[in-house]
Amino acid sequence: MNNALTVSGLTKMYRDFTLDNVSFSVPSGSVVGLIGENGAGKSTTVNAVLGLIQKEAGQVSILGREELDDDIKEQIGVVFDGSNYPEILSPGKINRIMKNIYRSWEEQTYYSLLKRLSLPADKPIKQFSKGMKMKLAICAALSHHSKFLILDEATSGLDPVVRDDILDMLLDFVQDEEHSILVSSHITSDLEKIADYIVFIHEGKVVFSKAKDELTEQYGILKCGAAQFDALDKSDSIVYRKMDYEWQVLISDRQEMQKKYPKAMIVPATIDEIMLLYVKGEK
Repeated sequence: MNNALTVSGLTKMYRDFTLDNVSFSVPSGSVVGLIGENGAGKSTTVNAVLGLIQKEAGQVSILGREELDDDIKEQIGVVFDGSNYPEILSPGKINRIMKNIYRSWEEQTYYSLLKRLSLPADKPIKQFSKGMKMKLAICAALSHHSKFLILDEATSGLDPVVRDDILDMLLDFVQDEEHSILVSSHITSDLEKIADYIVFIHEGKVVFSKAKDELTEQYGILKCGAAQFDALDKSDSIVYRKMDYEWQVLISDRQEMQKKYPKAMIVPATIDEIMLLYVKGEK
């Protein structure tokens, strides 16, 4: 099995929004980051993948199966933004519930993860900070032999230290080549640290699906004045944008363009900058 997840032609229509023919995959053993501004369709995609909303069209295959049966659900760990569990429960009570839900629940793993993340087993969740709640959800997701984790905005609103702890746990998880992660986030710096591939959704459509290294190592921004911009071969640009004092041109091969335009200033592009230029720029 080459893909943990294959999404093909996924379509969901609402009155004021359409998820339009979305296709991408999560190769086994990889981390795929789903990026896009708020309202772009990231959560709709995740919900449709998990069968939480009815799709109009398209196919979804998780771990080689199109049916989300109990066997597949055992192997998926899901973490949503916000509280994943009733606030009156404690981590200890969650352990007892999970033992009845998952045949493969590992109590020992769960408690060792709680300890690693300094989470008290007997304290009610309503007394937890947002970061503690998110850590708890990830502990649970990692404690029933999950092969595939799906995280929807799991690091939003967390302080940098907690985010770093969580990212380290995710990197540990994918050391096993049978493990894979789909993580939707608008914090692109997190994805620059852990993702192997980036899928960019804008206004319900996939703009690109590319290896992260291609974006960070090859893409660049050519910055120039009006005269130099007019002289550029426009087929070299992906998108361009007029700023106050310069033009910014997104290019796909920094080294090639530096040879072609030796006097131009060409700088590496972050995923954030690439996303911004796609959204705000012109083709």
